[in-house]
Amino acid sequence: MTEKKKHTLDPNKWIDLHSDYMYNYTITRVNDHEIAKDLVQETFFSSLKAMKNFKGEASERTWLISILKRKIIDHYRKKNSKKGKAEVRMSFYENGENKGKWIEERAPSLWGNAGEEAIENSELKSALDHCIENLPEKYRMVFLLKTVQNYETEEICNELGITSSNLWVIIHRARVQLRSCLEENWFGK
Repeated sequence: MTEKKKHTLDPNKWIDLHSDYMYNYTITRVNDHEIAKDLVQETFFSSLKAMKNFKGEASERTWLISILKRKIIDHYRKKNSKKGKAEVRMSFYENGENKGKWIEERAPSLWGNAGEEAIENSELKSALDHCIENLPEKYRMVFLLKTVQNYETEEICNELGITSSNLWVIIHRARVQLRSCLEENWFGK
């Protein structure tokens, strides 16, 4: 019977060892540099307060990321709970039969082909995000690290404890699943 190694925490090294990884993890989920920085900072602060609850069963980075994930979820919950409360009204037409006020985010934009392209791009991005989120955890992590965040193969392999050939098999399988998902959710519509 083998004993599992108990992991320890060293908050003095968190910034050097984990801040870049945590920032990259966060920026792909919130797409705002300032919010990403704030969430990582909040995570470090919360982690310091929660150190007494660390059981040593997970690695330091895994534990920090689990706290960060909750911070990201809380960010979106808070953001979604504010929707509809702070409606900004603006005039679209000053006179005539169309005179009136619009909720800012629902005000019509200038017409043209750019609007259709923006809608199509945002719909494609939503479909792609949906498909990426539905990948198995390991596939999603490897795919995002390699193709979105441009991490080096060796760095990913060392971090995840996999071989480079395993990494490329995972990338291939993730792409096949993404293609299938996009065909069903985007091209099939």
